[in-house]
Amino acid sequence: MSVDTSALARHPLWRRALAEFLGTGLLVTVIVGSGIAAQTLSTDPGLQLLENAVATALGLGVLIVLFAPISRAHFNPVVSLVDRALERPLTGRGVRDLVAYLSAQVVGAIGGAILANAMFATPTRIAGIDRATAATILAECVATAGLVLLVFGLSRTGRSIPVVATGVGAYIGAAYWFTSSTSFANPAVTIGRIFTDTFAGIAPASAVAFLGAQLLGAAIGAALTVALFPRSGVLGGPPSAPPSTEDDDRIPVRRDRS
Repeated sequence: MSVDTSALARHPLWRRALAEFLGTGLLVTVIVGSGIAAQTLSTDPGLQLLENAVATALGLGVLIVLFAPISRAHFNPVVSLVDRALERPLTGRGVRDLVAYLSAQVVGAIGGAILANAMFATPTRIAGIDRATAATILAECVATAGLVLLVFGLSRTGRSIPVVATGVGAYIGAAYWFTSSTSFANPAVTIGRIFTDTFAGIAPASAVAFLGAQLLGAAIGAALTVALFPRSGVLGGPPSAPPSTEDDDRIPVRRDRS
């Protein structure tokens, strides 16, 4: 399957923002909900993490396939920021679109956590789980850099939506295990997870540290993208596809975490 870029250009901003709101919100619902279910059904911490990781990886892939033709399925502020920095000038419509995407992602993530809490009859409370250590902050930087490199490397080499969905989902599922932070790698998801005092929660002070690490990781991932993939393609099209003059029809996909 490939993206019809002319169709992408025809989607108004409200529709793309709605897709980002729903996609990010449902992603956090999957993360938090599967974490609550894992905590309820299993007592072994390793099994709980496995259940949470598998559900998140599969859910993320499904959401990318569903929403990429509308909004490019960023679901992640660092992906939207790098997309603007590398692929489109941040002027005029670019500023408007970026603000709409970031707002939709953050509000959606908070709503997704509240929805997951409600489905499991769990009160919505500010999380008290402290996760920030030197090791986990480094892990968030690494996880986010890898995610950004993966997303834009796949996009710039013209990979199809199913390939991107599979690759990003697999990366996040694996990063649950090879990073000490369990790879949040997404500022919106990190903020959303403040609003659940459950298995997936994160205390506000830890979230601030994670956000800083994610922004640094995004900058590293962007630099690696430019170094390794200097030519920009269009997802679903040939790697040599020329840059578009439309503001809305390039670099269709992401992200995120989890």
